[in-house]
Amino acid sequence: MIRIPFIDTHTGGEPTRVLLQVPLAERITDATKLRRLLQSQHDWMRRATILPPRGNPIIVGALVAPPPSPECSAGVVFFNNAGYLGMCGHGTIGLMVALHAADRVPLGSHRIDTPVGQVQCDLLTPHRVRFENVLSYRSLSGVPVTLGCGARVVGDVAWGGNWFFICHDHGQQIAPDRAEALTQFCMEIRQALRRDGIQGEDGAEIDHIELVGPATDPERADARNFVLCPGGEFDRSPCGTGTSAKIACLAADGKLAPGEVFRQESICGSIFRGSYRLVEGGVLPSIEGDAFVTARGEFILDPQDPFRLGLPV
Repeated sequence: MIRIPFIDTHTGGEPTRVLLQVPLAERITDATKLRRLLQSQHDWMRRATILPPRGNPIIVGALVAPPPSPECSAGVVFFNNAGYLGMCGHGTIGLMVALHAADRVPLGSHRIDTPVGQVQCDLLTPHRVRFENVLSYRSLSGVPVTLGCGARVVGDVAWGGNWFFICHDHGQQIAPDRAEALTQFCMEIRQALRRDGIQGEDGAEIDHIELVGPATDPERADARNFVLCPGGEFDRSPCGTGTSAKIACLAADGKLAPGEVFRQESICGSIFRGSYRLVEGGVLPSIEGDAFVTARGEFILDPQDPFRLGLPV
């Protein structure tokens, strides 16, 4: 019988399921090595905890790992219905709120080890977190893409902890009642990127598509986005890594100065506040947002349960 304690949170509407214990015999303190091990030998943990019957396709999982050094408060591996993520911004905010709720970290500054590098997190209140993300940058600018329907869009390819194609001239209205149409439109963009061989560095797949449009209220935000995630679901939050990638593009275009605040609104109306430090090779974005605990409990994987390891549908 396997038991896995968890805390569920949402960040700006996007859920994160924080697994508080690694149910493995191996003690691994390096997030990159842990992700590799999960992918190759223990993917059952991802499937069992975020897919039905215990989960659903929009949940992002965060497996808490022992810290690799005394300077770190914890390690983490993020995953979703499609596989494993390098970094997750909304998940980092949810992770810190969950760790505080579990009495594992106090308010203040913490370092978290992720598969793409360590990030600095400031737990400002029990609900508000600001984190400095990994190095973010634009790798390609003004990339034209012709969709299967014949429409043509132009976008930037940028890294913010995941690879993004960021598009402004999409002609789409970003609104909650158009989520299905926006999802289909973004999937067409992703298919066209694959068809044309447009990739991130080292041949990495661009698995996140971000449409950017005007904010609902310019007094509250500077832009509104819609982000398609790798598994075909869309982000209910403003997307931390997507906001980081967007900030990298704004900085590269000279449209956002170091320290200047950029407010990104999600399709649900939630807002992240972002800024950056200029460093060699790109920027270090800081993202601030709120998360709230929605549930806590323990998963039970009964060996007699035929669906204990999750359902693929």
